[in-house]
Amino acid sequence: MQAVILAAGKSTRTYPLTINKPKVLLRVANKPVLEYNLDALNGLVDEVVLVLGFKKEMVMEYAKKYSERTGLKVKFAFQEEQLGTAHALLCAEKFIDSDFLVLMGDDIYHPRDLENLIENKYSVLARKEKNPQRFGIWITENSKVTGFQEKPEKPLSDTANCGAYCLGKEVFQEIKKLKKSPRGEYELNEAVAGYAEREDVKVCMVEGYWLSIGYPWDVLNANEFFLSKIKETRIEGQVEKNATLKGPVRIGKNTLVRNGAYIEGPVVIGENCAIGPNCFIRAFTTIGSSCRIGNAVEIKNSVIGDSTNVGHLSYVGDSVIGDKVNLGGGTITANLRHDGKNVKSIIKGEKIDTGRRKLGAVIGDAVHTGIHTSVYPGRKIWPEKTTLPGEIVKKDIV
Repeated sequence: MQAVILAAGKSTRTYPLTINKPKVLLRVANKPVLEYNLDALNGLVDEVVLVLGFKKEMVMEYAKKYSERTGLKVKFAFQEEQLGTAHALLCAEKFIDSDFLVLMGDDIYHPRDLENLIENKYSVLARKEKNPQRFGIWITENSKVTGFQEKPEKPLSDTANCGAYCLGKEVFQEIKKLKKSPRGEYELNEAVAGYAEREDVKVCMVEGYWLSIGYPWDVLNANEFFLSKIKETRIEGQVEKNATLKGPVRIGKNTLVRNGAYIEGPVVIGENCAIGPNCFIRAFTTIGSSCRIGNAVEIKNSVIGDSTNVGHLSYVGDSVIGDKVNLGGGTITANLRHDGKNVKSIIKGEKIDTGRRKLGAVIGDAVHTGIHTSVYPGRKIWPEKTTLPGEIVKKDIV
């Protein structure tokens, strides 16, 4: 059995996190999204074909190291022009010699659900949703696909597409018949609906989990999900005697937790970090490797990238911070509106409801903030941008 992971796209909805790195390399609980899916496939398939485009060299380097470490065979196909999911899959046709799985690279799937797809031969993964108009929807009869709707105003079903499939080679014939959709792309779901006219395609409902990384704050949702699974403390670094660890905490090699630090798990901290003294790391926080967390810093429910420094007297709440960021002393990320309503954020020029009552900042790689910078809830700062001392960030800095 083979698997194809579609990972060519340049995700603009997750800006500024994906301006200079592909979405599949965004980290959740200090592990790239791609690795979750490769781990899920390892043992289920003999070979994975990665369809790459944006920043393909970064993904190739990572995937080759993963293959060397685990033995899972990986090949690469290239989509030079992003013309949709069906076009991306067509780029992998020359590697396919039997039935195969297809996964979206920016979603995270449970191994059990992928195994169910294989066991049911031709199949799609789906989940019931209360607001199906927000999703692509499978129209079904007797648990089999009979049609598809893309984010319909009047859904004919509540069965949302999860972007994972088990298909036969004949689907490529359906792809070659497609015309571009209204958004100018060749849509895989249309090809699968056509494929279902010649083959029975079963709908398999999610039994494990399906986590989609569509927006920057979805990184927080996924991070919280995986950290909640951690039940035991594992310390590979050094914790000074007057530091306090409460709940499950994982600390990487060569990391030093200094006196006065209070860490309230579940928390994951990478390698070669210096934490504290006298800081408060609250639950559902992930800190990458080679980070420095200063005196009297508080971090809550956030994801901090590699080689990032959070200066003394700073507060980071419900935020996603990139790699090589330097938050000057006293930087504050506000994460709650005064009226208590959901935080809104600008995505591709449109203000949207994030669905989160608490959301702090989303900060791209290599940003430097001046001391005493304050950031409004839901605001974003593009890579390599800076702020002045005392600056109040009311709008995205792009």
